[in-house]
Amino acid sequence: MALKIFEDCVACGACEPVCPNQAISEGDPFYVIDPEKCTECVGFHDEPQCVSVCPVDCI
Repeated sequence: MALKIFEDCVACGACEPVCPNQAISEGDPFYVIDPEKCTECVGFHDEPQCVSVCPVDCI
């Protein structure tokens, strides 16, 4: 199941470069995660990288 970015996203962009699947992109007004690409970092990392770098815990 894919992760989701909620409305309290401040559009800082910290999550986009750390996604190993390039599933995160800039949306309007906040970033979005493509559910087809998001694997929650299973097989890449022990925890989702976007969650670990999000300063407002909106993922």
